[in-house]
Amino acid sequence: ETGQADTFARKTEICKRAYDILVNRLDFPPEDIIFDPNIFAIATGLEEHNNYGVDFIEATRWIRQNLPGAHISGGVSNLSFSFRGNEPVREAMHSVFLYHAIHAGMDMGIVNAGQMIVYDDIDPELRQTCEDVILNRDPGASERLLALAEKFRGKEKQTKEQDLAWREWPVEKRLSHALVHGITEFIEADTEAARQNASRPLDVIEGPLMAGMNVVGDLFGDGKMFL
Repeated sequence: ETGQADTFARKTEICKRAYDILVNRLDFPPEDIIFDPNIFAIATGLEEHNNYGVDFIEATRWIRQNLPGAHISGGVSNLSFSFRGNEPVREAMHSVFLYHAIHAGMDMGIVNAGQMIVYDDIDPELRQTCEDVILNRDPGASERLLALAEKFRGKEKQTKEQDLAWREWPVEKRLSHALVHGITEFIEADTEAARQNASRPLDVIEGPLMAGMNVVGDLFGDGKMFL
């Protein structure tokens, strides 16, 4: 090989060659193949790096369409290496990237799921800028993200846990919110309040708790939440 596979053409060429050897020559089960088409850092200031996100996503789509049975993985934190030390921006980049990569066919990944933010909860301006950078659809996107990153530097993880306005909602809606956002601080008190409002304890499980899990399931299925 000549260096790492950093373009769509190189990624797909190598994966196709490996797949043909494994499946067609060695009779290796395709469902046991896991390709890592290489996730590289973007927004580095080097123009040749600007398409790395697109190259991975499109290579993933190509593998899914042309190499049946194979799985696709990747080290997601590599993507945001340029923003190390700025966790809110890194988490936003990872969520946006996974949203698009999962829809393209990525079904595995090396990522700290406990530090992921729900796609819809990302600051709208930050989410839009991350998408412009990751999808390489604006030549000035990297500079805009670098400037915007200063707004989030030093801030705690983006979360709605600190915004307690949701505590004024009906208890059933509070339980759903806590499940979606992983907030455990009030879960026992809210579950007990829901039990007191219910005819039987099972109604709490089959009602608000199941409704919350349905929301989690929908977000996960849409690639907007990561478990």
